[in-house]
Amino acid sequence: MQGIKVVLSLLIVTILTALAAGVLMTFLELHLLFSSPLEIALRQVIVNTLILLAIVEVFKTTLTYFSEGRVKVTFIVDTILVVMLTEIISMWFRDAPLEKWSILGGILIALAIIRVVAVQWSPTKSERMPEIG
Repeated sequence: MQGIKVVLSLLIVTILTALAAGVLMTFLELHLLFSSPLEIALRQVIVNTLILLAIVEVFKTTLTYFSEGRVKVTFIVDTILVVMLTEIISMWFRDAPLEKWSILGGILIALAIIRVVAVQWSPTKSERMPEIG
């Protein structure tokens, strides 16, 4: 168990380093506002920000595992949803074909259903509910 905590601590430091570097790189890419069309610069900032939010979700999942010893399904689904939304926004900027939109839409609907089911029938929710009778 101690080895797992050491490895998770290293993972947390790695995620924080990547997050800080990503924020710095996004900030440095603001020069695109002056050297590129505004649409391209803002597109890059939006996509970078969404990727950073996905990293924050991975960080949150790691911290939860570190503190509780288990991973919540909702955190994993939230992470995947953020990554999928990032992909959808980048596809939006690339004018993707309809079949790709359909596939991503189906995946998003499935993830939304999983998210609702995970919240509705969460083990922690049933632990908090008083028994009837």
